Amino acid sequence: GFGGVSGNSADDPQGVWAPDGRSIVFVATTDRSAAAYAETSTHLYQVAVSGGEPKALTRGTDSYSKPAFRPDGKALYAIHNRASEKTYSLDRLAMWAWPDAGAASILTEKLDRSVGTYASTPDAKTVYFLAEEHGHEKLFEVPAAGGAPKRSAEMTLGAYTNLTIPAGANLLIANWESAVNPGEVVRIDPATGHHRALTSFNEEKAANLDWQPVQHFWFKASNGKQIHSLLVLPQKFDASKKYPLFNVIHGGPHGMWRDQFFLRWNYHLLAAPGYVVLLTDYTGSTGYGEAFAQEIQGDPLLGPGKELDEAVDEALRKFSFIDANRLAAGGASYGGHLANWLQATTTRYKCLISHAGLINLESQWGTSDTIFGRERNNGGPVWEQGKTWREQNPIRYAAKFRTPMLLTVGENDFRVPLNQTLENWSVHQRLRIPSKLVVFPDENHWVQKGENSRFFYETLHDWLGRWLR
Repeated sequence: GFGGVSGNSADDPQGVWAPDGRSIVFVATTDRSAAAYAETSTHLYQVAVSGGEPKALTRGTDSYSKPAFRPDGKALYAIHNRASEKTYSLDRLAMWAWPDAGAASILTEKLDRSVGTYASTPDAKTVYFLAEEHGHEKLFEVPAAGGAPKRSAEMTLGAYTNLTIPAGANLLIANWESAVNPGEVVRIDPATGHHRALTSFNEEKAANLDWQPVQHFWFKASNGKQIHSLLVLPQKFDASKKYPLFNVIHGGPHGMWRDQFFLRWNYHLLAAPGYVVLLTDYTGSTGYGEAFAQEIQGDPLLGPGKELDEAVDEALRKFSFIDANRLAAGGASYGGHLANWLQATTTRYKCLISHAGLINLESQWGTSDTIFGRERNNGGPVWEQGKTWREQNPIRYAAKFRTPMLLTVGENDFRVPLNQTLENWSVHQRLRIPSKLVVFPDENHWVQKGENSRFFYETLHDWLGRWLR
């Protein structure tokens, strides 16, 4: 049967009306039952509004999503994700002639970036889209008739989200935000790429806060790669003083630290008590090209862990206000995995924080709601005990654990289930390492409820304060 994008019946079908109003194009998967042993795919289907059997518009192992019709009704756009033996592929913009829907043209084939939200101009000549790049989400454009995609303008502050072009209007509307500017609705000038705010819900309150824009820096890692980091300064910052450093690790791993305003793991809330926050895009991160994101395959923890430590080394060289004797690290999801790996490989940090982090590659494989991708990333099934399974499993290095650790998890987490945090807690208790366990019985992979979020931040800051002050 048909399942939505998330695999559930009628869940997020992303349906759009065909130009003649007689049918709907939607997204679905029919192979979710194969998820234990193969990558699944999502496809485009067309169904008449009068009912009947849906017609497949796409087939094969590639995936398609986010369909939208061109304003002139003569083309269908969608996001195309190419299937391969890799654990990551770029999202590219595809176009089909309509109503024929024959072979697709990939409009962003030559762009080494993943396409986010997109929108066509009313004259159907240009498609504008957003793409992650080097800590920002930038505006790009590509001719509908084919040609090289290009940035509409450079960006040095913030990120765009939710791009749209109102029907019949030559206006680009989006949200814009930065780490010190909560999101507002803006109008973007296509000719210049500049924007002006249409709303100011947060402007006055944001202006009264003592916070500074993030700082960017790059360094060459020992593996030869160019690595990008963001640095966040605390309130009442004084460059003549020394500050503890909190090395915060993003999840995914296919994600990117953005100059953006987040509620979970908010940069300035983390820094507020007097910490410098370091945010590094390690190998596997998006926004730096397809190859960079793919190169985490087969090296899920060791390589990224080294880059994270080298980012700390570089920050210490660049910024004299960081106290090398007061370092902490932590993260959520894949960031929690890497925090656990740091526990296994270094004693430089005064304390660690792991939210929803795996401690045991093998038991997570058997209990997570996604397993095949882990098998592919680790070089084969767990019972073959390949090199990655043997050498990059944190629990195998438990005898080296030394650093105090805060462990948090949602009881309803099916991605990195509760057993991972409980195993980790058991190891720390057995080794008599100072540790604290917090389980949120009404949360899943993320801490989302307001009061739980407040408690999480309070607990995190109590832990950091205990070991860094």
